[in-house]
Amino acid sequence: MAPRSRASSRRPLWIIVLVAFVCAVALGAYLYTPRHYTACYLVPSEACNSRPPPEPARVYTDDEIAARAIMRDIIRARPVQSKNPKIAFMFLTPSSLPFEKLWEKFFMGHEDRYTIYVHASRDRPIHSSPIFAGRDIRSEKVIWGTISMVDAEKRLLAHALQDPENQHFVLLSESCVPLHNFDYIHSYLMETNVSFVDCFDDPGPHGAGRYSDHMLPEIVKKDWRKGAQWFTVKRQHAILILADTLYYGKFKRYCKPGNEWHNCYSDEHYLPTLFNMVDPTGIANWSVTHVDWSEGKWHPKVYRAVDTSFELLKNISSIDESVHVSSNAKHVAQRRPCMWNGMKRPCYLFARKFYPEALDNLMNIFSNFTII
Repeated sequence: MAPRSRASSRRPLWIIVLVAFVCAVALGAYLYTPRHYTACYLVPSEACNSRPPPEPARVYTDDEIAARAIMRDIIRARPVQSKNPKIAFMFLTPSSLPFEKLWEKFFMGHEDRYTIYVHASRDRPIHSSPIFAGRDIRSEKVIWGTISMVDAEKRLLAHALQDPENQHFVLLSESCVPLHNFDYIHSYLMETNVSFVDCFDDPGPHGAGRYSDHMLPEIVKKDWRKGAQWFTVKRQHAILILADTLYYGKFKRYCKPGNEWHNCYSDEHYLPTLFNMVDPTGIANWSVTHVDWSEGKWHPKVYRAVDTSFELLKNISSIDESVHVSSNAKHVAQRRPCMWNGMKRPCYLFARKFYPEALDNLMNIFSNFTII
């Protein structure tokens, strides 16, 4: 009987401990606001309902609904099949093109695989190569940083889209040179289903700092993006750019240098923001045209004759990571591998900014070497 008596004396002790633990939990829940979501399952509290409610879905305007429907159908449309797909090379230049002879060498032997369009915004160009003769389009004056730059891009696209065999559209400046042979570039652009539009989120003053609430309600700050203007786009995206009037109108009215609230440059923000909103997975988020901003100045590094060598072009053409640096005090570098159809590939097909004096060196390099 003695052992049974000791066992029965333990039961009240465990009951007391259990009751005390439950009381302690209840008292703690009463005295202290639950800070973790799981606490709401133990003890109901008003604090569990203190999280902000989800933002109500915004009611789109008639113009937004129409624009989104049109863009959706453009993106979903099956690409036009061409028996002879071409690349449209669109040159945006103030006057003559200093590297026409170099481009003539690049295009040689591929006459049925490319087209050329020249927008000369200041002076009528004097062409040194016959393949550029007669390729000028009607041009208007372009002022750096303004919507006139985007207008010139649209003008080039409109002319290039008239040829149904043009399947990819490359925007180049007068200071651009090719880094690879024609076959390499044609394959790189034609054998993938994305456009190469530079696009990244810059939280600094030269990125998000250029956003204005005047862009609301169509463009919210979280969608605002930045990127270099030198794009290559597939045909559906070229049509989409021309079809857009809604978002373009916002940039035309409220994104310009010398605004009363801040400076804004449409050529650096319009296309990155547009594609981030309407087809973010349809772009590669880097430009295939290389430019060197490592000097930290307002303008990128330039290459004179003394700088131009085979080693320089080889080094640029072997870069396989895209780098975007934020404009805030932290200067955070965003590095991403350049993925082409799921494979890591070199990023760049073209490079800028080369001075006209580099032409002879470039001609010698392309005469003696094939950069692939």
